[in-house]
Amino acid sequence: MSTNIENKVVVITGASSGLGEATARHLAARGAIVVLGARRIDQLEKIAGDIRAAGGKAEVQATDVTSREQVQALIDTAVRIYGRVDVLINNAGLMSIAPMDEIKVDEWDRMIDINVKGVLYGIAAALPQFRKQNSGHFINVASVAGIKVFSPGGTVYSGTKFAVRAISEGLRHEVGGSIRTTTIEPGAVDTELKHGSSHQQSAQFVTEFYKLAIPADSVARAIAYAIEQPADVDINEIVLRPTVQEF
Repeated sequence: MSTNIENKVVVITGASSGLGEATARHLAARGAIVVLGARRIDQLEKIAGDIRAAGGKAEVQATDVTSREQVQALIDTAVRIYGRVDVLINNAGLMSIAPMDEIKVDEWDRMIDINVKGVLYGIAAALPQFRKQNSGHFINVASVAGIKVFSPGGTVYSGTKFAVRAISEGLRHEVGGSIRTTTIEPGAVDTELKHGSSHQQSAQFVTEFYKLAIPADSVARAIAYAIEQPADVDINEIVLRPTVQEF
């Protein structure tokens, strides 16, 4: 069955594990052409190899989203090989949970660099191409922590995810009628995100909390739903949680 996903060129950041990997595999299985970016090129090569072995199309590019040049190179790779980019999934993220009193400024900086500036670098790289094509779809991964502040411990993380929601909504309003914008706001999902905390007590809390997590493929299906809609339908926001999650 032909879908509105088939043959779309989809660029994914943070694609070496978790939501990025699950989404890459799911979309490729549904006929999308995926261009995968992450720092761990060996992981990307393995995922791309699996996709190609199953008859899909995948390219990889080593990408650290804290580097504007590397994010631009990822978009440029897709355009050079396939002539266009249909979807950009800004997925790379870091969750470092610790009380504010721990003054983990380096971790605050890192979360801002990855979770906020990384998304902005993706937008900066893809928007001119989307304008040129007069089509495109931004999918920005935020969090339920961008709806309700996850404190104590996740205050700065929540700040970055509130920012992603604000940027996405402003972007949607600014880009007009031919470019779509979707924000995905997951609750606890079984990925490496839960390992981002250096504060031992917070890390233990997160590990315990994430026992209720749902598989990453749950989010991949939500992303596919947003992509497969007709061009005149823009799914702006999807919130999904484990059924048992209260926060």
